[in-house]
Amino acid sequence: MRKRNDRPKTPTYYAFYLLFSTDAWRIAMGFVLSVLTTPHLAPPALSPAGRAMLYVMVAAIGWTITGGPARWITRALKKAILGKN
Repeated sequence: MRKRNDRPKTPTYYAFYLLFSTDAWRIAMGFVLSVLTTPHLAPPALSPAGRAMLYVMVAAIGWTITGGPARWITRALKKAILGKN
């Protein structure tokens, strides 16, 4: 008897898994938000360790606030690619 989720794990499988994953979109948007905003927020005298911590903090805040848009993107992609199933 085969398990329900016993299909071969191909690169296409992983690509679609990431494409339809809400968390993957949240991580990507948090990363982009961090890269775009942190240089404007960091004071010039901030140490490299402090700057790295600020990048991580802004990325975490970006991950938190992008829950709604990530769900919207995932639903729209599923509808566009998979149809109305």
